[in-house]
Amino acid sequence: MAPSTFPTVNKCTSIGREKHTVVADMDGTLLIGRSSFPYFALIAFEVGGVLRLLMYLLSAPVAAFLYYFISESAGIQVLVFASMAGMKVSSIESVARAVLPKFYSADLHPESWRVFSSCGKRCVLTANPRIMVEPFLKEFLGADMVLGTEIASYKGRATGLICKPGILVGDKKAQVLKKTFGDEKPDIGLGDRVTDAPFMALCKEGYIVPAKPKVTTVTSDKLPKPIIFHDGRLVQKPTPLMALLIILWIPIGFPLACLRIAAGSLLPMKYVYHAFKALGVRVIVKGTPPPPVEKSKSKTNQSGVLFICSHRTLLDPIFLSTALGRAIPAVTYSVSRLSEIISPIKTVRLSRDRATDASMIKKLLQEGDLAICPEGTTCREPFLLRFSALFAELTDELVPVAMVNRMSMFHGTTATGWKGMDPFYFFMNPSPVYEVTFLKKLPKELTCGSGKTSHEVANYIQRVVASTLSYECTSFTRRDKYRALAGNDGTVVDKTNKANKVMGC
Repeated sequence: MAPSTFPTVNKCTSIGREKHTVVADMDGTLLIGRSSFPYFALIAFEVGGVLRLLMYLLSAPVAAFLYYFISESAGIQVLVFASMAGMKVSSIESVARAVLPKFYSADLHPESWRVFSSCGKRCVLTANPRIMVEPFLKEFLGADMVLGTEIASYKGRATGLICKPGILVGDKKAQVLKKTFGDEKPDIGLGDRVTDAPFMALCKEGYIVPAKPKVTTVTSDKLPKPIIFHDGRLVQKPTPLMALLIILWIPIGFPLACLRIAAGSLLPMKYVYHAFKALGVRVIVKGTPPPPVEKSKSKTNQSGVLFICSHRTLLDPIFLSTALGRAIPAVTYSVSRLSEIISPIKTVRLSRDRATDASMIKKLLQEGDLAICPEGTTCREPFLLRFSALFAELTDELVPVAMVNRMSMFHGTTATGWKGMDPFYFFMNPSPVYEVTFLKKLPKELTCGSGKTSHEVANYIQRVVASTLSYECTSFTRRDKYRALAGNDGTVVDKTNKANKVMGC
């Protein structure tokens, strides 16, 4: 049966489908894009680095030739081998869970999603490796079943080969569907190409998703679950052109990042703003920052200002200092030793013992101003995580600071990679931007000194900062982030087993 004999998906009603079963293809059907190249490229880069991405990109013309002139399965086999061969299966699973959902969700087809989401039982039948698509489909689209290509492995590493029955295209899709559902026909079949026709013919109703040059993607608020946490270094989807630009830029961007970091670390803080501007790093300052507190010997209980910053990268306190033109020490929840060494400001690690940390912060405030990021970890999306309330108990001199940054190529944070590279990746962006907005100092009547609880103060500041940035407040914590992205609560034990070490920003 040819695809032209199937009606288009816009003619499929989505009312009264609660007891129906839908079976949908992925690329070009559930997703607007018909090419899986970018998603294999993400696996290649996030697990194997830039050299693996280069090898993958060089193999793409071969895959395209095989796809169009030999067979669809041969082309996909080349992409699988070039992107996954030799990689740990656990690493592929990690990228599939923490990185790919963000990119998949930005390419969701509105008409296909309308039909798919209306059905009570949802199945996806795809030529893509199941290992790379299943976390997104089940967790964020509510799929009950994912039937995909199975990759072969040996001693925990992918071989780059495919298990029987091979790449699921054409008749193999129909065979797998028949084997899974038996004589029970699914109610709806959704596909987009000639090779989808065999499995669509096994469904009671079949609908084709036509290729259109311009389709508005599904907005994140329409998903069953919003994507708040995601990982990975790449900001944009690595199309062939974007992948080539990344490969060509890194040999230029890394020395540039080193130069920018050296300027921030070695120059006096009052000159850093101008040095960053000359090197292509924009720092936008809004609001009126408070003047430095003059120390007085007669006031023994004098406290410096505590800057309460939203947390976007570990560089937040450094850009705060850049905006102020003076170095402001910062308390951290643990950063890499490399980041501490190259930091132009004093950093003090918190122990996560409440009494110890409170005593240390009070002592630092007696010495002068201090910066803290009470979220405890970074969040890339327009959300604020829960603010820890400890800071509100220690001083009434509180100045909220709304931090936001813009990056075009690389993210300057990671939950699963080496955090020592975070500042380098941020400064490798061609023209990164940091916007620092100083809000009004918290009035005395809204502080703990006037009878407010620490949680009331923390929640109020969170709402004020969120309102300034047009972000949404959440009750999520760093544990929620690491459980979502890394499968742990962010705490690991060092090799000597003498102390607990907490994973950083």
